[in-house]
Amino acid sequence: MRTVILGLVVVAGLVIGAATAAPERHEGGRERLSPFQLQSTLANADMLAVSANVGDKYQQLTIIDPRLRVMSVYHIEFATGRIALRSVRAFNYDLQMKQFNGKDPLPEEIESLLAPR
Repeated sequence: MRTVILGLVVVAGLVIGAATAAPERHEGGRERLSPFQLQSTLANADMLAVSANVGDKYQQLTIIDPRLRVMSVYHIEFATGRIALRSVRAFNYDLQMKQFNGKDPLPEEIESLLAPR
């Protein structure tokens, strides 16, 4: 189970990285870098870090520890460099839920339709 979760986190990181690796084009044909950057590799997946510019005021840095199943979010002000911890969450129990804020059909309903009779 732990390997599956780690694999999912790494794959999600790679998808984010691939989606943001190519520069975007805007008016005039000039390149514009994507606001998201993945800062981890498969060789070193002990920690994953994803940064995103949020408006013109700060950069948001999300750090994920797949082994401990904890994530934290920091805001770094562009003007001052001040770092503020905004949130920390252990997500190990989150991953054990079958659904949350789900829409029909819910997982239990699908499961009951597919169960052998």
